[in-house]
Amino acid sequence: MLPAANAPVSPPRPVGDPEEPLPLEGGSGGNAVIDLQSRLVRLGLLADHDVTGLFDSATARAVAAFQHQRGLRCDGVCGSETWAAVVEAGYYLGDRSLYRRAPMIHGDDVAELQSRLSALGFDPGGVDGIFGDRTAHALADFQRNVGLPSDGICGYLTIAELRRLAIRPGGGDLVSAVRERLAATARGASLRGRRIAVGEHGGFATGVGAVCRALSLVGADGLGLHHPDDSELAASANRAAVDCYIGLQLEPQHAAVRTMYYRGYRYESETSRSLAELLGKEIAEELASGEFSTEGMALRVLRETEMPAVLVELGEPGLVVMKLPELAQAVVRSLEQWLRVDWEVGRSSTT
Repeated sequence: MLPAANAPVSPPRPVGDPEEPLPLEGGSGGNAVIDLQSRLVRLGLLADHDVTGLFDSATARAVAAFQHQRGLRCDGVCGSETWAAVVEAGYYLGDRSLYRRAPMIHGDDVAELQSRLSALGFDPGGVDGIFGDRTAHALADFQRNVGLPSDGICGYLTIAELRRLAIRPGGGDLVSAVRERLAATARGASLRGRRIAVGEHGGFATGVGAVCRALSLVGADGLGLHHPDDSELAASANRAAVDCYIGLQLEPQHAAVRTMYYRGYRYESETSRSLAELLGKEIAEELASGEFSTEGMALRVLRETEMPAVLVELGEPGLVVMKLPELAQAVVRSLEQWLRVDWEVGRSSTT
């Protein structure tokens, strides 16, 4: 009898918050800071002698460097999102068994599994480091193809087969990226009948309402989502199976418009990037600044959504509120242009 394809590599370790309350920042101290510093040492961002148990300037710089590497907001403070990312970064493929459970397993080992499956032609969805249903199905399909029991659990035999069949770097597109482009093409070129989620953390319900009303005028279904937690916004969009998610956020300290899309684990959502660029250009022009930037990041609301997703940061609340109708029309125009993108050539089609 063959050994189980997914015999445990090691039991999964819980990923919880540290003993001391978050955030960890300048002045924090204790075992939680030692834990954080030790993890940063293993990641090559701190020296051994910097493990002091005191959150000092060296630790803040290391946290900021880690945040920059991982596509998180760079403030040098270890909040819940940064803490989770630090823990995830410590997992390598083979450290533990991977399988679909609730809550879902997160980690760099999951991302490596997804990347290897995708390179071999098995679609786990986006390379997001989250072991969800798509990853489980892709893994089971791979196991069937190599003659292993298709139990959807990644153990040592499955890992051995993945490494034996490894594709050389640069050997072609990941199937995840190809699937994303095909899905975008299948949506068609009209907003009519499309379901678009428009979300906000709180304080900008009027903006969400304006965009949803503008969408309804062109035959689309705008779904307004309101919650302070990014993961809850992503989960709501996933449950509703919308065509895309647009988050709106007021940032008074920023003069220019900034749009963000998912990028992480050497993978980025091409369709999200295209929408982010269109939204940035159209909104910046309507707000009279003309200035915008687009950046790939791994924020939760971008990483955890199962459809193209963009977060839009808007500056100067007074100006934005005065121009809500123009903002809403800019979003509609961006979506209409996005649906006309020819994904074979990566530009908007005018025919």
